[in-house]
Order: sequence, then C-alpha cells, then structure tokens
Amino acid sequence: AKLHGMISIPDTSGTNIDVQIFDTAKMDWAKSSFPTANIGDIKPVIIVMDYAFGEQAYETIDELLKPYKKDNTLLNVESVSIMGKAGILEGRKGDIMIPTAHINEGTADNYFFHNELAAEMFEGNDISVFAGSMVTVLGTSLQNKDLLRFFHESTWGVIGLEMEGSYYQKAIQSASKIRKSIPLDVKVRYAYYASDNPLETGRTLASGGLGTTGVKPTYLITIKILEQIFNVK
Repeated sequence: AKLHGMISIPDTSGTNIDVQIFDTAKMDWAKSSFPTANIGDIKPVIIVMDYAFGEQAYETIDELLKPYKKDNTLLNVESVSIMGKAGILEGRKGDIMIPTAHINEGTADNYFFHNELAAEMFEGNDISVFAGSMVTVLGTSLQNKDLLRFFHESTWGVIGLEMEGSYYQKAIQSASKIRKSIPLDVKVRYAYYASDNPLETGRTLASGGLGTTGVKPTYLITIKILEQIFNVK
C-alpha cells in the first residue's frame, strides 16, 4: 500500500487515534476493486482516522477542519464519512443503522442533516437495515431500559444509541456553516453496524464481542462509502 499512495501516521499523542493518508493520484485503478472509479482531473486525498471516543470526536474533527494558518483559507473538503458501531433498539448484532439525525442526550442539542447514504443502498445483502434518528449517549453504563424505550417508542423514533455522532456533526456544522473553513455544501455520510441490543437480554454488550458478525456489515459500509467517494457508476 505504501508503494501506491498510502502514508501511515501512527499516534504519538496518547489519543490512540492513528491516521492514514491516501493519495489517489498514485493508485492503479485498473487493479483495484473500483476499476470504474471516476475521480476527475483533481485527484482527491483521502484521510482515514481511527474512531474517537465520546466528546473526543468533536476535538479531532474540529482540529482537522481548521486552516493551518489564520488567513481564512477555504479547505477543499468534499465530504466527511463516519462509520461506527452502535447499540440498536430494534434489530440485532450485525444489522446496519443509517441515521437521519443525532440527538444529544441530556442537552437540547439536536443535529439534523442530509445523509448521503440511504437504507435502500444496503438492501439485498442479507443484512437488516434501519433508518432514523440516533441518540448520542453519555456512556453505556449510564443507560437504562426505561429511558431507551422512551426514545425508541415515542415520537423521537430513535433506532440506536452511540457516543460520538452529535459531536462529529457539531464540528462539521461549525466548520461549514459558522467558521466557513470548509464548503457549505460538504457531503456527510453516517452508517453504523450494531454491536448489541441493550433492550434484549442476551444481546447486550455483556453478552460477548461481535466476533465474525461485524465483518460483513463493516466491509459493506466501507464499500458503499468508497463507491460514492470514487463516483463508481
């Protein structure tokens, strides 16, 4: 990979967030999984960051989307794509969730956005897919079934819970709509695969790891994100 445009940046700060940079100008598309990629004359650079933890998500994306110098430079960021694992309130481990909004638990902060990914894009792969609002919780140990049932069964219509979504979106919206360091029409993509169902006995986080169950949804989400980035027809 390092011979074809990948630069690896191991974490040295103690955040445990490693970074990889991919220069698509150095890729041989004919030998790739996306031979019909259409990336245009200006070859994009892809930055891949390890997943953050809780409010750390805001700090990482906020720093990434700041100009290096304070000269009002507009960073040409085409899109931000986020894949994570989350608790699901309707399905089971290995299912996929496509959020339409993030609700920040314990605050009045709600983040609605247009998700470039849609549930129908994932159909036909023997994986159940759910679309709707998701709640960003303060921590897994702070949850109880009454609260989660309220979010799921009321008009909030929450399909799952995770810990970073609203923080990611807060940083993206701040950069695009207020600080204007990235384009206003920056595309966003969110998709999660289910690690557990906290409402069902035997399917909570305490019931064990994902094992191979998480492999297929992880790869499927990755492929769908890359198909959009590379304009695969």
